[in-house]
Formats: sequence, C-alpha cells, structure tokens
Amino acid sequence: MAERQFTGKHALAIFVVAFGVIIAVNLVLAYSAVKTFPGLEVKNSYVASQEFNDRLKEHQALGWTIRAEMSGGLLILHITDKTGAPVEVSELQAVVGRATHVEDDFSPEFIFDGQAYATPVSLGKGNWNIRLVAKDSAGAEFAQRVPLYVKG
Repeated sequence: MAERQFTGKHALAIFVVAFGVIIAVNLVLAYSAVKTFPGLEVKNSYVASQEFNDRLKEHQALGWTIRAEMSGGLLILHITDKTGAPVEVSELQAVVGRATHVEDDFSPEFIFDGQAYATPVSLGKGNWNIRLVAKDSAGAEFAQRVPLYVKG
C-alpha cells in the first residue's frame, strides 16, 4: 500500500476551506444584524442634540415617574407626579415592542381608569420596551422608554 503524502495542494485546500467557513459565518451574522436593525432613532442627530437640554428641562419640570406592569392580561402604565399622585395626561402615544427588532411592534390604545392607564394585550415571555410620549394640558412633552420584563 502506497503512503499518501501531505502536499501543498492539501494545505491550500485546508486553508481555503477554513477561511471560507469563517467568511461565510461573518457574512451571515452581518446580514442578520443589518436585517434586524430597526433604523434611525432621529432624522437629524445635530438638531436632536441642540434640542436635548430644553427637552430635558421640560421633562424634569413635569416630575413624572412611569412604571409598567403586566397583570391579568392587561398592560398597565402608572404615571405619577412628584407627590406620587396619578396623572391624567392630555395625550398619550405608545409603541410596545421587543428590544431587538420592530417585527412585533404595535401601538395600543390605553384607557385611564382614574389611577393608571391600561390596555388588554398578550405579550410573550421576555424583554419588551414601551416607547411613550405623553403631554400635559399645556403641551409639555414627556418622552421615555420604559423597559418591561414579562415572566413566562
């Protein structure tokens, strides 16, 4: 039986296959990252940076605190003022979605019951974000991302 030799062609084949696998994995991961990226947060970052301090002062002047919870098939938002009293806002817009992609995003209609805002939803287990914008009667805007973890 003839003994097989390891030649330059064999070394080249191993080298090409190994780097081919590495490049293929990198391409798949890069495609997946770009495909699931939700996009821009702001249209013009310079303008947003110039308005940031004014919006922050307006936000802090309201003194609102927001807490989210799931209870009995309801998504409940507790919006309270500096004293801990419930706040009824003049306008509330919210987008509920996963932290990693926009595929499951939806905009529920919240109803104020005198203590909190609630809406019936069915959220799967895991991390969710509530991106909300609330306005008081004078039009002052309060924008915040509220994280929510739903247990399974």
